[in-house]
Amino acid sequence: MHHFNINRRRFLKGATATLALSAIGASALDFIYPDKPLRVALIGTGWYGKSDLFRLIQVAPVKVIALCDVDKNMLQAAADMVRQRQVSHETPRLYNDYRKLLSENELDIVLIGTPDHWHALQTIAALEAGANVYVQKPISVDVIEGEAMVAAARKYGKVVQVGTQRKSTPHLIDAKKNIVDAGLLGKISHVEMCCYYHMRNNGNPPVQAVPDYFDYEMWTGPAPLRPYDGLPHVRWWRTFMEYGNGIMGDMCIHMFDTVRWMLQLGWPKRISSTGGIYVQKEGKSNISDTQSAIFEYEELNCVWQHRTWGTPADPKYPWAFKLYGEKGTLAASTMSYDFIPADNGTPIHKDVVYEKEKYPEDLTEPAIELNAAPATRLHMLNFLGAIKNGGRPVADIEEGHISTASCILANISMQLGRPVVYNPQQRIITGDPAATALLQRPYRSPWQHPAV
Repeated sequence: MHHFNINRRRFLKGATATLALSAIGASALDFIYPDKPLRVALIGTGWYGKSDLFRLIQVAPVKVIALCDVDKNMLQAAADMVRQRQVSHETPRLYNDYRKLLSENELDIVLIGTPDHWHALQTIAALEAGANVYVQKPISVDVIEGEAMVAAARKYGKVVQVGTQRKSTPHLIDAKKNIVDAGLLGKISHVEMCCYYHMRNNGNPPVQAVPDYFDYEMWTGPAPLRPYDGLPHVRWWRTFMEYGNGIMGDMCIHMFDTVRWMLQLGWPKRISSTGGIYVQKEGKSNISDTQSAIFEYEELNCVWQHRTWGTPADPKYPWAFKLYGEKGTLAASTMSYDFIPADNGTPIHKDVVYEKEKYPEDLTEPAIELNAAPATRLHMLNFLGAIKNGGRPVADIEEGHISTASCILANISMQLGRPVVYNPQQRIITGDPAATALLQRPYRSPWQHPAV
């Protein structure tokens, strides 16, 4: 117990402590530092799965009981890192199949860091097994998966936090409170969101034999089985619509979700999108390299633009959102925000908060996103507070579903060449049976698509 008290003192001194206390309440701290460590498992031990797990280890006494991955080499490397990082220095049990992990272990929390096409089945299975879930964004690859995930969370009465941690990013919390909620923008009637990162992996690797340490059949699961052309980890899988929803599903969801949180927006009234592969035609990638989308609300359009080529519209904000109000503009990203008043008043600038002194282990962690680490820690604390207090976390599964599904609906609009209006009560696209048929992707046998 002594170690946890040190942890607690370290946490209470930190830059995010006051934010956390207001977000989760002091009573939740007793839960975050309980007598018995929380039993945790991670499914998907790649880059972000490990990153999420290590942020959780930093803020709460947990015992990592089990890890699951279909890549034995990645799994073993993750096990070695976890053994070093967790308080007990125990090695977790290792699994190739998440179903076996869930049936053999009693768990408080399951973290899911697998590719997008696995999120729905694994989240629902973890909920059925009695665990609370932290699942990476986007929550699903089709709209009905998302509906089934929300239904399962409510049925089993568990907390599901989605990894849209911009809502737990200190400078963005500040912007919401001190710029948006304080009325500095006045009426907001236009929003622009964008991503101009050159992140579309567009190679032509040859088809090759599957290595003995990698279970490609299990990795593919319910998705279509592509010819194996190398390990899909780190960006390669994201370049195919078979496993995700392109830059919309990967990057737009973060910005759109943050805008919805800041402006308290629900489902869009109507969604339209155009785009395609206009420039980068030479590789295997089948995700759009250029796409625009409009999410319509009452007297407000939220407009998205991505390009995986060329220069950003605003070099200071290459992946960002801008809220246009009658009294001023707020530009914001994971790195900073700028408020520009319309009346030549004083601009306001804030930068991302780092916690390098408080968590020196961040500096030696391979591939860590340092700017996101404080946000993810706060996101984990919010998750734990919701488990303790029985409330909804800031990135509750329903909010994650609205943001994810809206991006999927934009892709459906682009594919069909017409706007779509989604009815979440009936789970149809109004007056459009062909579009409604695209709300659920076919699953590869023997995997069964979750029903709502």
